[in-house]
Amino acid sequence: MHIVVCVKQVPDTKIIKINPKTNTLDRRSAPAILNPYDAHAVQEAVKLKEKYGGTVSVLSMGPPQAAEVIKKSVEIGADQGYLITDRAFAGADTLATSYALSKALEKIAKEQPIDLVICGKHAIDGDTGQVGPGVARRLDIPPVTNVIGVSEVDAEARKIVLKRKLARGYELLKVDTPCLLTVEKEINEIEYAPLPNMLRAARYEPIIWSVNDFENVDRKQLGLKGSPTIVGKMFTPPKLEGGKRFEGTTAEQVQQLIACVVEQSQVWNVNER
Repeated sequence: MHIVVCVKQVPDTKIIKINPKTNTLDRRSAPAILNPYDAHAVQEAVKLKEKYGGTVSVLSMGPPQAAEVIKKSVEIGADQGYLITDRAFAGADTLATSYALSKALEKIAKEQPIDLVICGKHAIDGDTGQVGPGVARRLDIPPVTNVIGVSEVDAEARKIVLKRKLARGYELLKVDTPCLLTVEKEINEIEYAPLPNMLRAARYEPIIWSVNDFENVDRKQLGLKGSPTIVGKMFTPPKLEGGKRFEGTTAEQVQQLIACVVEQSQVWNVNER
């Protein structure tokens, strides 16, 4: 079984700041890290490899320094990594990114057929959750989002049994492979990397491809040219103001609260009409 995990290098959003003049993210204000959801995707792929056998590859698109997230993935337990890096990919939105990744996956599949693609639920810098399903659509394989568990993999029957989270409950699915999963953080816990993995990751150099390494690529679908999304403005949302305060004795406050609830319920009824 060959599993490919798509990973991304992102700024640590716990530290990053917004430039007050340009209203854009100041990426220099925070260190670059492996997207947390993608780390769980790599960990799940490694768990499946340990249970069912096979190979785990990771794929990333980004500048040359994005090789660090591939090294981190190898530290978690991935076997090999691919980095596609080229100025032609710069400025890509989710549509152009999914196109570039799908072309890279097609090239990987020619070297070794892919049984499963795993992505994080979303990247913490963009928070769209669009790239995974976009890749699946371009590869014409079924996408399953918000996966929180993989209970069974039948390589011979080419079936996988999954548990995914819904807005109100859960869903159990049996899906044909190859397919693409986007996973939640709760699917697993990131384990401490064993020393051999750490040593191997420190020495590991990923396979690097540029746009010239791909066949039948429409350059108009890459980078800014292939990105119809335009960010017009970014801003910090206003701070939430405090709610209504009740004063007086406990009994008086209770009466004020009841009156407030009745008033709001009347407003809701009017709006529903």
